[in-house]
Amino acid sequence: MHALDALADPVRRRILELLTGGERDAGYLTAAIRAEFGISQPATSRHLRLLRQAGLTRARADGRHRHYAVAPEGVREAEQWLDQFHSLWAAGFDALRAEVTREDGQSCTLPSRSTGSSAE
Repeated sequence: MHALDALADPVRRRILELLTGGERDAGYLTAAIRAEFGISQPATSRHLRLLRQAGLTRARADGRHRHYAVAPEGVREAEQWLDQFHSLWAAGFDALRAEVTREDGQSCTLPSRSTGSSAE
């Protein structure tokens, strides 16, 4: 499974978020995911396995316990793929910055989020 395919699922994204604080054991992750998503231990184990197969996490056995951590190299692979789109949104931000900081003194009107109409 490709890293971006693994990241398409909200449960797997949440597992990665939980791991940003450092290594966690499977019991902790299972309890957190059960509390947030209401899924079983076997379902959480499948998500953990898919994250490992995608190269986004690594697992370390400690007796009967398994500990998980983010695999930086896997996350880097996804980041590098997304970087090709950076120029698309960077250009938009540059245009917005130029509009907001215009020196001619005119106010900038941006569309309202809720109605799509202009708001000042």
